[in-house]
Amino acid sequence: MNAPGLLAFPKGYFDDLCEGKRSILSWIDEASELEIDGIEMYPHFYPKISQREIAEIHDYARSKKLLVPMMCTSPDFTKPRKEEREKEIDQMRFWIEVMGKTDVPGRIKTCRVLSGQRRPGISRSDGESWVIDAIEKLIPCAEENEVHLVMENHYKDGRWEYPEFAQFPDVYEDIVDSIHSKWFGINFDPSNALVSGQDPIELLKRFRNRVLTMHASDRHLKPGYTVRDLEKFSGKGYPEALEHGVIGTGLINYDEIFRIIRDSEFSGWISIEDGVNGHEDLVASVSFLRGMLSKYFGENATPRKRH
Repeated sequence: MNAPGLLAFPKGYFDDLCEGKRSILSWIDEASELEIDGIEMYPHFYPKISQREIAEIHDYARSKKLLVPMMCTSPDFTKPRKEEREKEIDQMRFWIEVMGKTDVPGRIKTCRVLSGQRRPGISRSDGESWVIDAIEKLIPCAEENEVHLVMENHYKDGRWEYPEFAQFPDVYEDIVDSIHSKWFGINFDPSNALVSGQDPIELLKRFRNRVLTMHASDRHLKPGYTVRDLEKFSGKGYPEALEHGVIGTGLINYDEIFRIIRDSEFSGWISIEDGVNGHEDLVASVSFLRGMLSKYFGENATPRKRH
């Protein structure tokens, strides 16, 4: 069994990369010094949205011995007007084709799908219907390009006004359970589950056989708060008791997560979302996850050679 690969997503540089205050090439240079296999990208990190410019950036990453197997796309399929939803579908087709042209030998390539924003006035039945319809329309493109669509249990995209329509488990499960294709699966995010008032372990157990990729981060209780404060959280907004921290030192039970994914023969990608508090935290998180991969996947968990 192949061990999961380890990627990094520049959570700490998110705004600077989106606003062009930092070059994506400089992030790739920094990432190349980490003990990882590749990076996860986000559409707004690219200075220009064209197949040629994107391919050049991916080629640069590959020259640094980094793969680009995950695209963190954020489609918004709950826009009330049908023509607006069709535009979101067309944009997703573009990114699926981008990933189809990206060289990732022998491993899966993915584009993230979300439900969309939980706008006031949208009924559950309408929202679920729109999201399912949009994802099903993307399946043929995903199959043609050999790119998997992964729906994340999500809280809120950094550029959205409203939280995720499918933030809560009943809506998320309705959508996931309605789509039956080998080109569709799940991007599991344990911290998002915690933020939404869910048990990350129970969510993983529920979908363990459909998880293709995973986001790794951790949350800590802020000073002055207790677990009881977190238990009172309703899932609306962001719990003020939580803050980002080094993976493996917070509330997420990574030993149990790694036991479950090993027993499920998971061999996809684990993408680190860290660095909010500085580069040192990201380095520490990489080290922790490398240790977990070695512990649960043994000799298969060695990173790609840099030279």
